[in-house]
Amino acid sequence: MAVDQDKLNEFMCKAIGDIGAALSANMVLLGDKLGLYKAMAMMGPVTPAELAKATKTAERYIREWLGNQAAGGYVTYDAGTGRYRLPEEQAMALADESSPCFLPGAFQVIAATFSANPKIEQRFKTGKGLGWDQHDHRLFEGTERFFRPNYLGNLIANWIPSLDGVE
Repeated sequence: MAVDQDKLNEFMCKAIGDIGAALSANMVLLGDKLGLYKAMAMMGPVTPAELAKATKTAERYIREWLGNQAAGGYVTYDAGTGRYRLPEEQAMALADESSPCFLPGAFQVIAATFSANPKIEQRFKTGKGLGWDQHDHRLFEGTERFFRPNYLGNLIANWIPSLDGVE
């Protein structure tokens, strides 16, 4: 079998990107669950020690989390001051649950799909279905958190009025 090295390299870059995204997705879940994004949005530029103190978390882990978030472009880092900042655009997507672009709910859905793998693996073998009641609670909570702001902002103001014959 002849391997096209360029195609292999292209695929490997894509797969490594997917691996990084999967690992960073878990960091987003932690940032949401521990209130790190909300704290950063309220506090402005912070050091790891300040964020750890404000969120009652361990500074060592906050330092690692902030490094991941800075590498991924979720937060910015100022080497001159040693401070990390959650830009307003990221704060809108990660800390403001009323924002139509709030994302952490979608990350909960991802976590729920991973936790369902053992059940889904069995369904692949048996051909049976997986009832909605058998899914991880994060699927439902994440779906609600992801879609709710957009529904609240658009259902009455835009979507219903755009329907012909509906008042």
